[in-house]
Amino acid sequence: MARISITEAAAHQIRHVLDERGEGMGLRVAVKPSGCSGYSYILDFADEVASGDEVFEDHGVRIIVDPEALHILDGTEVDYVNEGLNRFFRFNNPNVKDECGCGESFSV
Repeated sequence: MARISITEAAAHQIRHVLDERGEGMGLRVAVKPSGCSGYSYILDFADEVASGDEVFEDHGVRIIVDPEALHILDGTEVDYVNEGLNRFFRFNNPNVKDECGCGESFSV
């Protein structure tokens, strides 16, 4: 069975944004063909769960994944990090075989 997890820091940020928006079911995570290495992550806040979507819950928040992306994202941990002035979601994906130099895309 596929699994995606969320760190406490990521859950806190997701809750914060959903509270600011005033609505939403959780964070939608997808992948698309892109960049020089093959795929890139796509993030959006989901206001509904579509038929067939996989829903994972950790620390009281939901990650919603299109079933077509599940084999690429299986085992991924979603984290939220602060590095200097930058704040962003980081994907610790065990399926990644290579990443491009700019960090925008990856291959599996």
